[in-house]
Amino acid sequence: MSYSPRKLLDGYDVEKLSIATIASHSALDVFDGAKDHGFRTIAVCQIGREKTYTRFKRVVDEVLLLDRFADVVRDTVVDVLRRNNAIFVPNRSFSVYVGYDNIERSFPVPVFGNRYILRYEERVGEKNYYRLLDVAGIKFPKTFTNPDEIDRPVIVKMPHARKRVERGFFIAVDRDDFKRKFSRLVSRGILLEEDLARASIEELVVGAHFNVNYFRSIAEGRVEILSIDRRIQTNLDGLLRLPADVQLELGDYLDVEMVEIGHEPATIRESMLDKLFEMGDRFVEATEKVEPPGVIGPFTLQLMVTKDLEVVVFDVALRIGGGTNAYMGIGSQYSKLYFGKAVSMGWRIAKEVKDCAERGCLENIVT
Repeated sequence: MSYSPRKLLDGYDVEKLSIATIASHSALDVFDGAKDHGFRTIAVCQIGREKTYTRFKRVVDEVLLLDRFADVVRDTVVDVLRRNNAIFVPNRSFSVYVGYDNIERSFPVPVFGNRYILRYEERVGEKNYYRLLDVAGIKFPKTFTNPDEIDRPVIVKMPHARKRVERGFFIAVDRDDFKRKFSRLVSRGILLEEDLARASIEELVVGAHFNVNYFRSIAEGRVEILSIDRRIQTNLDGLLRLPADVQLELGDYLDVEMVEIGHEPATIRESMLDKLFEMGDRFVEATEKVEPPGVIGPFTLQLMVTKDLEVVVFDVALRIGGGTNAYMGIGSQYSKLYFGKAVSMGWRIAKEVKDCAERGCLENIVT
């Protein structure tokens, strides 16, 4: 089923809109920004994970408490959201816990942005971000479909055996090293052998890591760079804080797990910004061709800048990124250059909704 934006907004009072999202990932940023623009907020919570959102009562007006996040597509929940004129802001938890099929076919609530492009965050299947990058002409790491093809250092990305919503990562210097490490991680219960078919094996690109957070604005007709951040990963972060000799001694006892646990702000050389803007523009154009109407609102290109200042994109987020939480309350680095004050991504999303509600372009920013 494909939802018509006009039909989804039918019956909505645009002067009494609410902002809703899954209460996880980047929800506090979304709620805080929504309150700054006078919106009512709705936190869709899962039982046992609601305490954070009930404590921050200034930014959460209503809590919808569900047995599972996936229950957000139930008719009774949809009715509550629609009665509250809710615009639903997608985050990674929305994709993971509710699922792409449910989001695309069983959720008749206006979703901010393009709900049909969310599944392109995956690395496997017909709809994947490699396709978007290829159409955009953006360089990404060489990929290998079979471990026997490995002829250089690689990073392997596949589901974690126990923490299924997380990705398991490991680095191998060659084909033999891949086989040794994969067998060891399977034996230690970190990876599952049957998940190898779902693995993404990419050339290891060494460089400086940046998550560039963009915003494609329909109201303003432009692509903005709002912020740049970096990941904090456990237990990688802890290992790197140890002396080199200790790291080597721990090699046989400690399996590095690059589980994202936080973010920290970063800036990039100003002379690189032109290249990043050009890349963002090309990416937006590619998404319009591949999955109309293309990406709307926030998206992130995670990239490496090599020693030769070449930019290589190794991951993509097609919704608000978790790293935007780093700027909640203080605002992001580049946003002040647009608005005369530093703002967060949550604030920017709410402004776009408010502007389009006032200018009559709301149906152009929801699907």
